[in-house]
Amino acid sequence: MKNRVEIVDVAPRDGLQNEKAPFSTEQKLELINGLIDAGIRRMEVASFVHPKRVPQMADAEDVIAGLPDRADVTYIGLTLNMRGYQRAIATRDGGRRGLDEVGCVIVASETFSQKNQGQTIEEGISVASEIISAAHSDGLRGQATISAACGCPFEGEVDPRLVIDIAKQVADLNPHEIAIADTIGVGTPKQVFELFSALRRALPDMPLRGHFHNTRNTGIANAWAAYMAGARILDSSVGGLGGCPFAPAATGNIGTEDLLYMLERSGIETGVSLEKIIDVSKSLEPILGRPTPAMVSKAGGFPAPAQETTCVA
Repeated sequence: MKNRVEIVDVAPRDGLQNEKAPFSTEQKLELINGLIDAGIRRMEVASFVHPKRVPQMADAEDVIAGLPDRADVTYIGLTLNMRGYQRAIATRDGGRRGLDEVGCVIVASETFSQKNQGQTIEEGISVASEIISAAHSDGLRGQATISAACGCPFEGEVDPRLVIDIAKQVADLNPHEIAIADTIGVGTPKQVFELFSALRRALPDMPLRGHFHNTRNTGIANAWAAYMAGARILDSSVGGLGGCPFAPAATGNIGTEDLLYMLERSGIETGVSLEKIIDVSKSLEPILGRPTPAMVSKAGGFPAPAQETTCVA
């Protein structure tokens, strides 16, 4: 549908993974329930990485065990290797609901791929093949993200032809969708529009998702550029939380409230309540010990007309 966008809120995973303030399992579940109440119907809830590398995700299994059993909500777990996948699929043991979908990551930079995942790009594609194939066999949806697609913190420019080549190889694995991630927030609207347009031409039947960080204040503009190029699934993080632990100076995702405001004022439906998302964003501030980065939580939505008062003598 041209005028509808699916928002995938990544705050419970990507939003929290880089935060120094520890979030308890209960606080994470409160966040997830708040997002559901606001209308989010698809979200990243955990990643299965070694707790020493990302301590905030150490309770992944406990979070998943406490998820509301909602048939209308899709829960996603990030798995960077088959060890992580085995942990993810184990959340469904014993007839439990567990996860509905797993995501894997291929980095479009050899240096960043080695630092982030300890593997080459070719090895990343091979691992993604294993994970997506296993997900199909186990009755889960499997999708893949191509990260650092707009630039690498170590190598600089990333050739869009490399991103497209990786996407074609991933598409052969029959994923649910392919996400294109500006992991370090260096992309510009022109670059994003051209990249997504090229991907749409190369893979006309593959759903594309956009994942943008706001490191250099271009994230919302890039989300719009991806939409204009045909993307109908966009990631965001309530409050604008997030960042990559393995990329220097990588700051938060675009804020869900900021994305919602732009889309709503542009006549695009999301099914998500801006007011409730702002409430969720503000509820995080006491735990963080600081305001959230997103702008709309500070300013509020579009101002209502001023109420005139009449003095009756």
